[in-house]
Amino acid sequence: MIEHPTVFFDGVCNLCNRTVLFVIKRDKNNRFRFASLQGNAGQAFLKQHQLSANTLNSFLLAEGDKIYSRSKGILRVCKYLSGGWPLMYGLIIVPRFIRDGVYNLVARNRYKWFGKKEACWIPTPALKEKFLD
Repeated sequence: MIEHPTVFFDGVCNLCNRTVLFVIKRDKNNRFRFASLQGNAGQAFLKQHQLSANTLNSFLLAEGDKIYSRSKGILRVCKYLSGGWPLMYGLIIVPRFIRDGVYNLVARNRYKWFGKKEACWIPTPALKEKFLD
């Protein structure tokens, strides 16, 4: 079991990296940790939970012994952020096939719309403690 809720994300995706920075800025209680799916911790997590490499298209939140993916993972993260972001959790009432349909559309086009890095983003020394590797 993971001690802190951990967000696993595509480390070369510009949108994903911006999302991580967005969460860090609004995580006033220092609740979340982060790991790139391409890194050692991310790869070990995928293997441990028998998740395929196609999971790179997904945002994963490991919270306790549960794993939340796609829109549900994002909404659960919003629930714990500062400001008005917890109100976004109300979108959980939208049927999952609709929420994940929108999520999948963005995920399929994220490199085209937001760009891609050649290598995973490396956190600054000040943020290093929030990352698993």
